[in-house]
Amino acid sequence: MEIRPETPSDETAIDRVVDCAFASKSHTGHAEAAIVRALRTGGDLSFSLVAELGSALVGHIAFSPVDIDHQQGDWFGLGPLAVQPAHQRQGIGSALVNRGLTDLRMKGAAGCVVLGDPGFYGRLGFESDGTLSYGGLPTHYIQRIVFTGKAPAGEIRYAPAFDLAG
Repeated sequence: MEIRPETPSDETAIDRVVDCAFASKSHTGHAEAAIVRALRTGGDLSFSLVAELGSALVGHIAFSPVDIDHQQGDWFGLGPLAVQPAHQRQGIGSALVNRGLTDLRMKGAAGCVVLGDPGFYGRLGFESDGTLSYGGLPTHYIQRIVFTGKAPAGEIRYAPAFDLAG
């Protein structure tokens, strides 16, 4: 498997991977591919990675800036993360997250937040102490990993593209 930054020629394949990965999920409004496109066109896609097996694109992850408690800083949001259903549970998602977190650290980020399954993201170093919030979500789904400085507290605000999820 190769993990690399997305290129413009990957955009259609990314849409397919993201749509397929979330097609059967009940917790989503199925706007994830539109969110990625809106992040890209809005200039809020800080970086995006793809996973390839042979010549097939099978995974994707996006990172975008977030504000926490109305403070802009060097914090980023992870998401969406998508892996083709036939390739899930093979470590591709974990590899994308780990590579993305390494890249964020190298870029000097203070940390990263994610809304997701604590069982999955907790294995990758994310944690929730209940001090971050996002809408009405239960706080255990709102997790962060700190690279430098102290852990932030307050309401997370994602890029406007995430308003499509509502």
